[in-house]
Amino acid sequence: MNEDLKAPVLPGRGASDYERYLRTDELLALQKTPEEQVHHDELLFQTVHQASELWLKLAVTEVEEATAALERSEIPPALRLLKRSVLCLQYITSQLEMLNQMDPWEYHQIRVVLGHGSGFDSPGFRRVPRATQRLAKAFDRLLEDAGLGLAELYQHSREHEQLYQLAELLIEWDERIWVWRFRHYTIVARALGEKTIGTQGTPVQVLGKLIAQRQMPELWDLRSRLVELFDAERERPPA
Repeated sequence: MNEDLKAPVLPGRGASDYERYLRTDELLALQKTPEEQVHHDELLFQTVHQASELWLKLAVTEVEEATAALERSEIPPALRLLKRSVLCLQYITSQLEMLNQMDPWEYHQIRVVLGHGSGFDSPGFRRVPRATQRLAKAFDRLLEDAGLGLAELYQHSREHEQLYQLAELLIEWDERIWVWRFRHYTIVARALGEKTIGTQGTPVQVLGKLIAQRQMPELWDLRSRLVELFDAERERPPA
């Protein structure tokens, strides 16, 4: 290999352009050193949560970009970006499994050094509802422009394929938020129990109640409405 091609040309810290572009010196210095750790599993705990923040940053950024496209009535690029966002939520949900590899007794040693730190303070977590609300408004405007009600869209989905695919991606996004929150709750309950008070004085049981929240409830209510409409149509006597 030509040695000139191995020499870094990008500015910044790092022995290679790979390290400089990804800023690995800074990235890998964001975790506690072994000397700073109160327990070996602090690295696991920080890795899971820091990685989650990165995936959430990407997820919300793509949702916001997709929303901007929808506000310009550009549906195809929005569909691609929303698929990415859904995958991001899948990744942060699956990596939560690593936290089940921690001993519940030893986890309390880490809990002591969290201070008042809580998942409620996650920057990514706080951005999700705001981004979702704007996304829902953009979708509602597209329905209005098309002169469609939500039930009508689903009853005639083949005639409005792009809008239908968009609606299904929206409910998948909402579903992934739901699954992520549920999985987070079960992992916390498994480690701390359901009758424990959290780091900010919030009972673990409160997390369980939040699971029932939906970001886009009208998309879920529609399912029941479609059952009613379908059954009513079947029962209607032939003309």
